[in-house]
Amino acid sequence: MSKKSLAALAISTALLTPSAFADDGFVFHGYARAGIGISGDNGQNVEFNKQQLGRLGNEADTFAEFGLGKEIYNEDGARFFFDSMLAVGSDGSNIFESLKDDEENGFIDFRQLNVQATGVLNFAPEATLWAGKRYYQRHDIHITDFYYWNTSGSGAGIENLNLGDGQFSFAVIRNDDNDVEDTGNRGEALNVNVIDMRYAGINLWSNADLELGINYAITNPSSDASAEAKESKDGVMATAQLTQNLNNGFNKTVVQYGTEGYAKELATFGAGTAYHATTEHGGSAYRLINWGVVSLTDKVDLGHQLLWSSTIDDIESDQKDDLTYLSAVIRPVYNWDKHHKTIVEAGYFSNQDISGQDLSGQKITIAQAWNAGEGFFARPEIRLYGTYFSNIDSIDENNVVSTVDSEFNVGVQVEAWW
Repeated sequence: MSKKSLAALAISTALLTPSAFADDGFVFHGYARAGIGISGDNGQNVEFNKQQLGRLGNEADTFAEFGLGKEIYNEDGARFFFDSMLAVGSDGSNIFESLKDDEENGFIDFRQLNVQATGVLNFAPEATLWAGKRYYQRHDIHITDFYYWNTSGSGAGIENLNLGDGQFSFAVIRNDDNDVEDTGNRGEALNVNVIDMRYAGINLWSNADLELGINYAITNPSSDASAEAKESKDGVMATAQLTQNLNNGFNKTVVQYGTEGYAKELATFGAGTAYHATTEHGGSAYRLINWGVVSLTDKVDLGHQLLWSSTIDDIESDQKDDLTYLSAVIRPVYNWDKHHKTIVEAGYFSNQDISGQDLSGQKITIAQAWNAGEGFFARPEIRLYGTYFSNIDSIDENNVVSTVDSEFNVGVQVEAWW
């Protein structure tokens, strides 16, 4: 994999959170996608389980994040960086689309507003002290837009403190449960505060490192909380991530285990950002992930996702069977030259819901793309695509309104980050 590909990978993995201070002036960073498409029987192109089948030719929205930051102070080794980000989204149906009070067709959100200070802790000048609202050390699989470890929110912490062979990070982040009523709490939702502890950069064998993390969610009901809020339990999510760097790419293997409200997150493609306090007490689940990107030849790159998750102890009171998810996605890319590539993405999922019903679906996409530079993650990228789905009547969510057993999309999309 080229140096440009590895740099782009770093952008996609930490997506849009600056990890270094600018030399001077402002830092403008962000992400965007938009396009147009049609389906066979459902008007605008449908979006069907993209986290399980892959996102290529399987996105129907207009979405962007605009980040603006500035190094405010840099003197005697102490640096203060201010960062902010707005996110906007819509269905892309018209040139004028109101985002005010329109959750169905559009939104505007404040995603980040924080200050990061490095070189201010005398006992650890290499560490960063931060406070505010922040995308915090997120881990994702880009080809499926799946964040498997993400506790972002408002909080504070110390990160990248040298400890032994690795770096230790500690944070407290607020992730309230909006599905549980608590009129005594500001926002009228159950207050949940997450203790996030991570130890990264543990060297194993050649070019391999391990990251370990514990997220402990503490529920904090007020005296005016609902009964289900007062009965909520604290939960734990444990994560181990092994990264094997290769001469031609990388491979990551992830093992996660969750209890109580985190059990439902792991069993339903959650990231850890939400805590489900209504989960059946004693519930637990695990998730296994293998994903990566490799360059097979000078012309051919391959990205993949393989995921299995299952409940161990029931997460719903009426659960009749284990809730399981199997997902497999591959994205081979043939690079014709520096700016032109052909992409194929194939996905398959097989699930079993809490009632014991089997669900499945398949997708295949073929796309011609024009991109800025070379490599798997070269962006911006303009794509002309065709997508075929099958078994889409097996599940009725994620904007799928059809009851037919197959569907197709054709369209054009642009994706960019900077």
